[in-house]
Amino acid sequence: MKPVHSAIIRADLGPLGPFTTIWRHRTLIGRLTRRELAGRYRGSLLGLVWAVLTPLLMLAVYTFVFSTVFQSRWTGSVEQQPGEYALFLFAGLTLFNILAESLNRSPGLMLENVSYIKKVVFPLEVMPVVILAGALVNAGISMLVLVAFYIPYRGLPPESALLAPLVLLPFCLLALGLCWFLAAAGVFLRDIRQFIGVLVTLLLFLSPVFYPAGGVPEKLDILLAVNPLTPLLEQWRACLFEGKGLDPWGFLQAAGLGWLAAWLGHLFFAKARDGFADVV
Repeated sequence: MKPVHSAIIRADLGPLGPFTTIWRHRTLIGRLTRRELAGRYRGSLLGLVWAVLTPLLMLAVYTFVFSTVFQSRWTGSVEQQPGEYALFLFAGLTLFNILAESLNRSPGLMLENVSYIKKVVFPLEVMPVVILAGALVNAGISMLVLVAFYIPYRGLPPESALLAPLVLLPFCLLALGLCWFLAAAGVFLRDIRQFIGVLVTLLLFLSPVFYPAGGVPEKLDILLAVNPLTPLLEQWRACLFEGKGLDPWGFLQAAGLGWLAAWLGHLFFAKARDGFADVV
């Protein structure tokens, strides 16, 4: 017999299904996100202080390695101040880590919460949203660290930095769609959990995180061109560092792709969830 909640899920399978799910369960998502963040640091000596200390240590390491050891420059200009490369890198990693953290958790998400699967009235589709929300909170803390070190090196951020949060919309929709897909697929294909870590690492080096999109050899341009993260990472940095606004056409394309990924991922999860109880 199919779970009694399946009719509710089918009512949300339209193009606006992902948004309906998030809005309908917003209170539950907030509570579970707070519990997720609290549980992550429970039992540790410093507790939530690690949420601030971790990005601080990361930025310190990047600044030392890339500005002192490698003496790297984001552009060819020798006038670039020491440590600016670390700021460009840290900004890109902050955005990328939202996706990385979410994807790494997603394949085992349902298996870690078997008790929820057995509760026929629990909206399982909110669990990937909770993981993404936790990653966004960590990214927000990292951005505060970035701003604290941004001002001594570059002064006040440009006004275009206010547009940077808009880049998060298509980025989060893309991440959420992938999370829904992986969370459902991970129930049936346990090897995905092992494979996704390798895939995320590969995606990190094939995305303009450690280098600008224009810094790769011409024959490798195709790798960045087919990577949906490329325009988002470039627009993210353009808003934060270059004083450029969003490219309207590029933003619409990214938003369309993000919406499509979220819709299809939500649809796949809803169709697959009736079989979860049979395999866990």
